[in-house]
Amino acid sequence: MLTSKQRAYLRSLANELSPIMQVGKGGISENLVKTVSDALEAREIIKMSVLDTADDTPRGTAEALAAATDADVVAVIGKKIVLYRPAQKPVLVLPK
Repeated sequence: MLTSKQRAYLRSLANELSPIMQVGKGGISENLVKTVSDALEAREIIKMSVLDTADDTPRGTAEALAAATDADVVAVIGKKIVLYRPAQKPVLVLPK
């Protein structure tokens, strides 16, 4: 569970990121969950796009992916979602 200060810090980091994945009409598949989990382990914070053809809303997609990958939803802005999960060897240091 992230505090508001930690969430704000992560949102500021996510401003510079480009979306690395898209969720489309296929929705959330097992393959997508594995890919997102691997990306979170490598980067700790990722930004994704939810296409108009997706089955669910961006908020619903973000919450489902967060639950499936044991991550936290940092932000949902328009069609972009930002997820965070600390890696086994964390690189990012969050404020207290």
